[in-house]
Amino acid sequence: MPAPRITIAVDIGGTFTDLEFRDSSTGAAHSLKSPTTPDNPARGLTDAITLAGERFGVTTADLGLILHGTTIATNAVLTRDLPAGALITTEGFEDVLEIGRHARSDIYALRGPDRSILVPRRHRFGAPGRIGASGEIVREIDVASLDAIIERVADSGAKATAICLLNAYANPAHEIAIRDRLLARCPDMAVSCSHEVSPEIREFERTATTVLNALLVPVIARYVTALRARLKDAQIAAPVYLIQSNGGAISLDAAVQAPVKLLLSGPSGGVLAAQKLANGLKTLDVVGVDMGGTSYDVAVVAGGERTVVTQGEIDGLPVRVPMVEMNTIGAGGGSIAFVDPSGRLQVGPRSAGAVPGPVCYNRGGTEPTVTDVNLILGRLDAATFLGGRFALDLSGARAALRDRIELPLSLTPDHSAAGILAVVNAKLAASIKFSLFAKGLDPRDFALMSFGGAGGLHAIEVAEELGITQVIFPRDPSTFSAHGILFSDIQHDLSRTEILPLTAGSLPTLNAMADDLRMRGSALLDQDKMPENKRILTLTADLRYRGQAFELMTPMPDGPVSLETLATLRNRFEDQHRQRFSFDDPKEAVELVTMRLTAIGVLGDADLPVVPYAPSETAAVTHRPVHVDGGWFDTPVHRQLSLAPGATVTGPAIIEQEYTTLLIPGRWSLTMTATGDMTARKQP
Repeated sequence: MPAPRITIAVDIGGTFTDLEFRDSSTGAAHSLKSPTTPDNPARGLTDAITLAGERFGVTTADLGLILHGTTIATNAVLTRDLPAGALITTEGFEDVLEIGRHARSDIYALRGPDRSILVPRRHRFGAPGRIGASGEIVREIDVASLDAIIERVADSGAKATAICLLNAYANPAHEIAIRDRLLARCPDMAVSCSHEVSPEIREFERTATTVLNALLVPVIARYVTALRARLKDAQIAAPVYLIQSNGGAISLDAAVQAPVKLLLSGPSGGVLAAQKLANGLKTLDVVGVDMGGTSYDVAVVAGGERTVVTQGEIDGLPVRVPMVEMNTIGAGGGSIAFVDPSGRLQVGPRSAGAVPGPVCYNRGGTEPTVTDVNLILGRLDAATFLGGRFALDLSGARAALRDRIELPLSLTPDHSAAGILAVVNAKLAASIKFSLFAKGLDPRDFALMSFGGAGGLHAIEVAEELGITQVIFPRDPSTFSAHGILFSDIQHDLSRTEILPLTAGSLPTLNAMADDLRMRGSALLDQDKMPENKRILTLTADLRYRGQAFELMTPMPDGPVSLETLATLRNRFEDQHRQRFSFDDPKEAVELVTMRLTAIGVLGDADLPVVPYAPSETAAVTHRPVHVDGGWFDTPVHRQLSLAPGATVTGPAIIEQEYTTLLIPGRWSLTMTATGDMTARKQP
């Protein structure tokens, strides 16, 4: 039997399931989209694989690897579809979740925003015993009192329990003891310990992350069970890895134990693809934007590198695990336009989703969406949407716009539709400004890289609003996140917290920490059966000036930690500090807070053949009326697959693909590159 040769990447979004696959024997790559099945996402995944087999002649025996981005964890958090949970913490710290940080996101608000507390007070229990800041045992656990607490947990109805004790990152002995006694009493309980989920300082964030992980364990366990059953029924035996928020892959079993790492699973693939394409095109400063059916994700690639942060937030909940830095707002093709009680036109964040979807999908939707408006303005063609396999209902979209927007606001159809696009484009531009201004960066120094099924109709108009003069469209923008997932590798993130000055006296401890992290990272790659020549171990250090309350993640040189290493670390830290905060302080002491290790097991083959781009359709230009640049114009419509490398299209124009459409306004021109990617530039 020939060896399996196909790697499949699947990104399940809110509206569509995107799939890309690559043939390792030829380098050929193909993409497709199929509707997401919200009632059973695993069915949507196997349906997409089956459709790929029918269209491209792929058999299940050809499949060597499946990489899967999923929004299961994200959706469970956003909808609060989580099981009942409990928290066991150090006695006296039961209210850490509720106290939080007392941070004011809006300093002029009369009251702070409501926060979601995932575990009610009656299910938060204080355990006797105490670990000191250096890991010493200050007070041993009282076993009788602990057993009484465990009985209360068992009687609470909780299906998941988080164990997060004070200073457990320095010594996990008490957390382990509590976990063992709890599982002996409640063997079916999903249990997460903070020393395994987030072994770092900052009690509130560590507790919140551990609680979220515990509550997600049953959710992801159910999904993995359903996925394995669907794959077995479809006779698919290829190994499956889920994509993490850091862009790396993780086995199904490991994902069940650490589901909090999946919260940015799908979007992280798009950031990886944006970084790869930016480097390939030698355009190292880009803003990658992914506009799908429900959301708009913004990520910055500066100097050819994406940013990984150690803490993020989802729906107001802090999450302290490594993740690709990304800003997300509720604005996509399915975002609903409405008139609010004050009479203002609003768009999103509420979305029509996959079911019922936009009105023009003719699946029961009644409220106008961004996709409906693009159809009404001629930017989408009802007959060619999704390659002609999904006819759109133009009359239904017009009726919804009339009833919901035109009549309440006494506007003409054109003003209503154009106003909706103006509102949503302003929101998209504002999210990009937020991502760049927070880093002290100017949008005019960046190119905009647009992907996602809905992005091509908005990208250049958003760039105009920001003063950006170059927009990049990937070869297959609507499945670009799935394309990035194709290049994911197995990745494990480990950390150790110990606050130390960057001085010679700290060298023994720093080397011991580095050796311990390397040993643990190698052990995890052993479990993944990764050969030695496919392993990459990289250390970073979270550094700060003494007295600061925040850190900057700084790459560490390879090899043993020496005085030269410390000097290099300080120089790199101060370079970052100047870039981020516009100053440094050479006289102030620098200290390490946390040392981190990234252990990578390389899954792909960098030497795969690459199939060059060539047009596959006969050049033919049609025309249709399109509302662009403030009015209706008879606009040329080009098929992307008919454009040869070097071909240039001057706006106003439409570029149609099977799964998406690009709008080129006037004063812009688009050029096809040798790789099949497209670059649009504003003309003087």
